[in-house]
Order: sequence, then C-alpha cells, then structure tokens
Amino acid sequence: MPDSSATASTPPAQWRFEAIGTAWSIDTPTPLSPALRRDIADRIDGFDRDWSRFRPDSLVSRMAREPGRYRLPAEAVPLLDFYRILFEATGGSVSPLVGHALEDLGYDAGYRLTPAAHIRATPSWDDALAWDGEHLTLLRPALLDVGAAGKGLLVDLLSRMLHDAGEHDHVVDGSGDLVRSAPAGAAPERIALEHPADPTKAVGVLELGSGAVAASAANRRAWAGAHHIIDALTGVPTQHVTATWAVVPAAADYAAMTADGLATGLFFAPPAAFAAAGPFDWATITSGGRIAHSPDLPGEVFA
Repeated sequence: MPDSSATASTPPAQWRFEAIGTAWSIDTPTPLSPALRRDIADRIDGFDRDWSRFRPDSLVSRMAREPGRYRLPAEAVPLLDFYRILFEATGGSVSPLVGHALEDLGYDAGYRLTPAAHIRATPSWDDALAWDGEHLTLLRPALLDVGAAGKGLLVDLLSRMLHDAGEHDHVVDGSGDLVRSAPAGAAPERIALEHPADPTKAVGVLELGSGAVAASAANRRAWAGAHHIIDALTGVPTQHVTATWAVVPAAADYAAMTADGLATGLFFAPPAAFAAAGPFDWATITSGGRIAHSPDLPGEVFA
C-alpha cells in the first residue's frame, strides 16, 4: 500500500509513492485531501489483494491452489473482455494464463530470477477458463497473471476516483502506464520515448493532451537472458520486438488499460490486428533497430 503522506521535499500537488512493486505519481493543481489519499491507497491495496500473483493471500493465488468457480471483482469484466481481444488478435500469444510459466522462468514472488529446468506449458484459454461475466471457473490448475493490462486498469480506476472527487485536471502515472486528464486548451505534455538499449537516450517524443499512453520494453524486468514479455504459445520471451508504445484517446473506455494491453500485444502482432480495441496510435522498435510508427502519432520520432 502506498504511503499516504507527502514528504517535506515533495511539491504539494505531486504525490509520489510506491505501490504494487513500482513507483507511482499523481499530479494535480492542488494537493489531494488526506481522505482522498487514504481512499486511493485502500483501492490500490484491494486491487493488489485480488490480482497480485506475488501475494500468497491474493484471490488469484488462492484460485491457483484451489481451482473452481469464483466471483470476481467488478473490474474483471473490462479486464477479461479486453484480454480476450488481445488473445484472439495475437493468436493466443497474449494470455492471462502465463503465471506459472513466468514463475518457472524465475519471475516469482521471491524474484528468484533463475529459470527452472522445466517451464510449465500455458493452457489454452478455452481449456482452462470459463467466464460468464461475473464468475470465473478454472477448469484446470492455472495461475492468472494480468500484468499485460492490469496496471493500466488500475491507473484508470484511480483516474475515475479523482474525477468523482472533482479532481478533473490530473495525471496518474504508474511507471510508464499513464493517463492525463487536462482542460481544453491545455498545452500537451511531452513524453520521451526511451531508447530500449540506452535509457539516457530518446528515440522520439510524444505530445499528449488528454488520453493514455503506455510503454513496454524487453530491457525492463529482464534477467538471466530472459524478460517478462513471454509468448504464451511457446513459454519463452519474445525476441523480434524490443520496445513498444501505444497512445489511446481519452474518449475510450479504460484508455490506460487499453494502451497497456496494446503495448504488450504489439510485441506479437501488427497494429491492424487490434482493430477491435478501438482507435490508437503506436510506435515499435525491432531487435534490429528498425523504428515504425502510426502516421498520426502525436509528436515525433527521431529516426
């Protein structure tokens, strides 16, 4: 759970905290009230208790130990519906069922970071899951991992809390999964596109008005020749693409979740495969250094 108190050196309208294993920030024109900070901290903790495969007391960990029928929290509806879009668009390469494979690769609760001799195969969606929009039934042992879109969903949920509290001008940034809500006429926020081989360099700059942007890169959460972006069909990390960015307009439902999931999906399929996700802009870098981007990407790419 994040610390709900600002430090003395933190500007009053910038709240920085650690949550779900990474750095977060919420920027607003004026400081958030202590009560709203507590509510946000509680929401994050509840989300973590439901979805974190790193917590033995989480819902998904219990489901992995005791397969069966479970009632999921309300946010499971957009999350699993979007995962199905990603699953179909990538031919099964993006799946919420990769938890055991990630554990075997060493990305487990203890951050062992040493691959096991055997990587468990990821079961196919229809063989392992039955989802009726409220209850999820695990038909066989599996560990859910919603890392491809879950952090973006949490960004959206916190943004909605801010809107409900009257904080309509804000930025919520979950370490690269970012949503900005800005008044009409506000200057765009410039966001550097980090070079995946050299974090001190940028390959371009995005200009974000209101909307969401997410980035994913194979150099982040990498270890022992592996990284966290694995192909559910093979159980091994993907190699062809090294970095992706997705930009989703503010009008989209769950814009940050969509951007987050697309940033993962673009490692496995071309942008045209994700038409069901709605409009978005994108940029990618291949392992050979080739940069491609959508024609209307807001900002500029340097190469």
